[in-house]
Formats: sequence, C-alpha cells, structure tokens
Amino acid sequence: MTASHVKVTGRVIGTEIQMASSASIEILDLRHFTAPLLRPVLEAEGDVWRERLHWDYRNSARLLMQYLDNHTLPGYVALEAEHAVGYAFCVYEETKAVIGDVFALSTGPGQFSIAPGSGHEIEETLLKHLLETLQNTPHVDRIESQLLLHPSGSHAGIFRRAGFQIYQRLFMVQALQAPRELPRVDLPGELELRFWHDDDLPRAGRLIAEAYRSHTDGLINDQYGSVHGSLRFLNNIVRFSGCGVFSAPVSHVVVHRPSGELVALLLGSRVSPESGHITQVCVHSAYRRRGLARLLLSMAAAHFQRQGASEISLTVTAANTHAIDLYRAEGYVCTHRFDAAVWRRGVTT
Repeated sequence: MTASHVKVTGRVIGTEIQMASSASIEILDLRHFTAPLLRPVLEAEGDVWRERLHWDYRNSARLLMQYLDNHTLPGYVALEAEHAVGYAFCVYEETKAVIGDVFALSTGPGQFSIAPGSGHEIEETLLKHLLETLQNTPHVDRIESQLLLHPSGSHAGIFRRAGFQIYQRLFMVQALQAPRELPRVDLPGELELRFWHDDDLPRAGRLIAEAYRSHTDGLINDQYGSVHGSLRFLNNIVRFSGCGVFSAPVSHVVVHRPSGELVALLLGSRVSPESGHITQVCVHSAYRRRGLARLLLSMAAAHFQRQGASEISLTVTAANTHAIDLYRAEGYVCTHRFDAAVWRRGVTT
C-alpha cells in the first residue's frame, strides 16, 4: 500500500491510496457525508455482527446514521469510485477519544465480501489516519479502543506501532438449553437482593468506582476510575442503549440494608431476540468470595431465559483469571477474543 498524494476535491481534503489490488481508494472526512452513502457498509457489517457474535446491529446502525446526517461523527470514510467501502469513527469525551468502530468491505469488480479478514488493508489505512489525527489533536491526552467485532491481533500491530498498550479480552457465551429455575436466595439479614431501580444510579456509580480500584479494567476504561466516570458509563448502558436494549427484569442489585449502599450488581441487555448480554457485574471488595456474583449470574440466566433468550454473553479481560474461572464454572465458554487498546500522551510502551 502506498500513499500517492493528497487530493483536494473542492470541499473535502483526503488522501488517495493505491491498494495492493490496484484499486484506487480515497480516504475522506466522514463528516462531509450522509447516511445513504454508508448504508451498504453498515448493512454488511450487521451481517458480520449477527454471524460472529449473534448481535443485532440495527439499533447501532440507526444511531450512527443519525449522527452522519447531522454531520457530527468524527472519522474517515474509504471511497472507491464514489462508493463507500469502509469507515472508522471516534467520539470525544473531554480530553479522551474513544475509537468506536472500524469496518471495511473487500473490494472487487462490483462485488464485496464479508468474510473474516476481508477489507483488512482498508481498515488499517482508516485506523492509521484516525490515530494520526487523534494523536496530533492537542486536547486529546488519552485514546481508548475496544474493537469487539475484530478478532484479537487483527489490528494489534498498528496500535502497538502508535504506542498503544494492548489488553486481550474474551467474549464468553453460555447456552441456555435446559430450563433454568430462579436460584434460592439465602443472604445474611443485612443484605437484600432486589431488582434494579433507576434511582440506584448514584449508588451504582460509587460501587463501580470502588470495585475497579487498582483493577486491570480500570486501565482499559478510565471511566471506572471515578464516581463521575462510572455514572457516565452507567447512563450509556441504562438510559441510552449503549450496549443493546437495557433489561430491568434481568438486572439486580444486592443492598446493604443498614446503609442503603449497593454491595453487588449485575446489569443485562438484550442484543438480539435470542441473545442476552451481561453489561456489568461487580462486587464490593469487602463482600467478595461470598457467592454474590454466582447468585447474580444464576438470577440473570433464569430471567434471560424467561424473556426467550437461548444464550447469554459477557466480556472479560484475559488477566482477570478469577472471574474467568467463575464464568467457566457457570457454563460459559470463550467463543471469541478481541483487543482493547489504550494510549496516553507522554507514556511510552
């Protein structure tokens, strides 16, 4: 792949790339384009989400198209003969940028492929442009990326060359085949298990900030490092469908009765008609090794099955061996591995 020149098209400045396949690809500013151009790419990407992870990508695609039509989505689009063949985007959170996605079709004479690994060269080019832009943006001090769809190692090289730290994560799935009964709840008198309430948000923010103190996941997602950041994370899950459609019947908390504080929680979402996803499970450090996480997982499995789900998924960092052992004991198996990548200005790897 060689960059030939910078091309000025009147309102968009982009780079024209000569791909190894001899196809001429332009990399242009995503904010100059609207949803119809990206629709075929998003539909193809949705097929991959459904095939690889059993997730329904349509809600995410609709949200992206709204941002595209408002010209507010920072990123790049890859064009071949005025047709979009790939895109990458990010979002800004104060002094942090989060890479939301990268995806490209394989190019050919009028036909595209969604086979694993297709479009890799275009994806690498899109990421290179995005990383260079972000690292040269003065107010951006931190960049995070979790490209769930892409197998571990797919883009690790380009992130490492840009100075990112890589953390491998596991996507684990539990099949819900045999009927699941609600587990027996046998808690000490000072603890109460109940459904999630919307007014639990402040207490949940405090619990997450405490539970992830000095935890590897706090290095991957800096929102876990403060109550304010944890509340932003929770709002994205509970109120804005940041990861599927939030399911209150699946989501439970364990409350310390005397103080009213939460000591454990599990939040769940529906990511497709057949699949549920556990978006968060954590236990206060003073209440670990008491079976609370196992209780919450069993409760979630029973309620997901009652909603018609035939499987549950969750993600976990490979270094979190205690959690992985628990998930395996509960019947989860790893079906996919992906990478989290983090860059901090002034920190070398």
